[in-house]
Amino acid sequence: MSEPAAHYARRVTTTPVERWLLDSDPALRWQVERDLLGVDDAVWRATRERVATEGMGARLLARQDDDGRWAGGAFFPGGQAWFAQQGAGAPQPWTATTWALTSLREWGLDAEVLRSNGTPELLARHCRWEYDDLPYWDGEVDCCINAFTLANGTWLGVDVAGIRDRLVTGRMPDGGWNCEWVEGATVSSFVSTLNVLKGLLAHEQLVGGDARVRAARRTGEEYLLERRLTRRLSTGEQLAPWVHRFEYPFRGHYSVLNAADYFRRAARHDGVAPDERLSEAVEVVRAARRDDGTWVRDHRHPGRVWFEEDVAVGEPSPWLTLTAELLLRWWDGR
Repeated sequence: MSEPAAHYARRVTTTPVERWLLDSDPALRWQVERDLLGVDDAVWRATRERVATEGMGARLLARQDDDGRWAGGAFFPGGQAWFAQQGAGAPQPWTATTWALTSLREWGLDAEVLRSNGTPELLARHCRWEYDDLPYWDGEVDCCINAFTLANGTWLGVDVAGIRDRLVTGRMPDGGWNCEWVEGATVSSFVSTLNVLKGLLAHEQLVGGDARVRAARRTGEEYLLERRLTRRLSTGEQLAPWVHRFEYPFRGHYSVLNAADYFRRAARHDGVAPDERLSEAVEVVRAARRDDGTWVRDHRHPGRVWFEEDVAVGEPSPWLTLTAELLLRWWDGR
């Protein structure tokens, strides 16, 4: 047995939870190997390459249309026709292009897989936003949508500097963001701020940021930290119960786990220690751990999907367990 293989064989037999996590889709397994088990690069990289050919990654790639889109739309299947057929109050579907790209990027797909089939160029020609029929890679007015597009475009090697600049300059006076700014909103929202922070961080991790991007992240982070990720600044009261839901995929929704995981990733990228104002959020996550060391999926957002990406509600979730376990190890090791 080679040294990398021998090291891997020794390392993966640590706990039942780790072995359970390893018995998963390549999209999750490579992250278990790299981030939880710390195996040699050659091992987890080989697993990550399988995302394109096995499991959920391969299934989602097979759903891509010939024109580069998924489900014939940018944010909604069928584009503007979806509203005419379903109405604005219908549950958000999760099958269109932006959601597919976001999933593939977060699952670790090598961007060259999509570059090699011309996806960036195809989307530039054929994909338009449902809002005002705007070109896909130019973004639109919703800062959450623009944050997803910034991350996905950077990943695919597209010039999305215009989107980046609009996000940086589009902050509210309180330092965060609100997707409802076009409707007159003047204060930030937890949801929008987290989505933009994740987009800016992904951009920095892929191509390196600049002082403006880092400054924007700092003010957005401060907006959430001042509120301990869970409370209103004005009254100190807890936000609505949805903040404490444990749900994967995160999509564009806010939760304590999603926000705390962002701060873990950002701190590791920035090389800084955990901020003590995260303590309340971390303890919410810790309290949800079951005696067997797993976390249960307790909610599923409605809306059409290509296929289920996690377990049924009420069952232990490998995705949530990995995310929460990495958070607690990072926090407890501070």
